[in-house]
Amino acid sequence: MSETNDHPETFESFKNSFFYGSRSDLSFKFLSHLSDDQAAAFFQGLLSKLVDAYDDGNATPIYEHVRQGQVLSYAQEARAVYETGPFVLMEKPLSESRLMLLTSSGHFVQGDDPEPLGIENMTQAQAEQNIMSFIKAPPTLSTIAVDTDTDRLVVRHGGYDVRGARKDPNVSFPLQRLRELAAEGRFAELSDPAFSFVGACSQTRLKKITGPGWVRRFKEQQVDAALLVPV
Repeated sequence: MSETNDHPETFESFKNSFFYGSRSDLSFKFLSHLSDDQAAAFFQGLLSKLVDAYDDGNATPIYEHVRQGQVLSYAQEARAVYETGPFVLMEKPLSESRLMLLTSSGHFVQGDDPEPLGIENMTQAQAEQNIMSFIKAPPTLSTIAVDTDTDRLVVRHGGYDVRGARKDPNVSFPLQRLRELAAEGRFAELSDPAFSFVGACSQTRLKKITGPGWVRRFKEQQVDAALLVPV
């Protein structure tokens, strides 16, 4: 605990320390957006549900409590507002459509590291430590062949907890699931390659500089629709 006899750590500092602080845990960074009262209620409820789970062996209420805390937090966070939306009605039935996969999950193929910020073999911990540099930098697009084995997929992203995505890439890069759906005839074809980038990047550069070039590249693949997976 970061405290001294003269300057004890406040509860506000404690809850904020999960957001790229001394206790950084990207699954709980939402705590920094809660008021002290809301965060106190969250911890009290969490401890209560831990005791209940020990007694009855059911951990589901714990998961739901954490999810509700996230919902409460992110509902209060300022969001960008756009006057118009980019979505249009599909011209073909889904079963006849050629789809493309694009995610902001930070996946790339082993051996094809984009080396963000010029750092070779960057670790996940380094990505988290450099998050403020990431959000000022232009994004880099990684191309991933749709027949890539899942054990060759690597994920690194300073903005979310990648532990689940490492265990199962389909959590945020559903390539395997899409291949299965295409084989079942749910849609006509999966465009090759798929794409991924780190969404924690300069949004202005993405929208005005990098993004338009990406869109032109995507259109060259003659897709009917894109499946966008944000994280």
